[in-house]
Amino acid sequence: MATRLNPYISFNGNAREALEFYKGIFGGTLALSTFGEFGNPGEGGDKIMHGMLETDQGYTLMGADTPPGMPYNPGDNITVSLSGDDGDVLRGYWEQLSGTGTVSVPLEKQMWGDEFGACTDKFGISWLVNIGAPQS
Repeated sequence: MATRLNPYISFNGNAREALEFYKGIFGGTLALSTFGEFGNPGEGGDKIMHGMLETDQGYTLMGADTPPGMPYNPGDNITVSLSGDDGDVLRGYWEQLSGTGTVSVPLEKQMWGDEFGACTDKFGISWLVNIGAPQS
């Protein structure tokens, strides 16, 4: 995989239920990781930090629960995600999207091992960029 573009939806504590619902509709493979699995076992530790549904038709839908303490804003809860292992291409996209926008999470290595960043472009569109290790 080089890169992919897909929607990323934030939920208000019901990401597991929603992503399982979408799996029932679209089929495919659903992978879920909780906040607790990444070192936050306290309040919300059982909530979804990242979920990804990959369908047989080639659709990818990602989602997560809004972390405790962060605002949940219905209507503003869909972000565009760019991800893959082509770091040069993804870093180029990041520079262009964030260059005239607002960075909320700098593009840097995260606890799960990938480079990740979040920004809002000059048009008010929220973007996530995740660069994983090349698949062999």
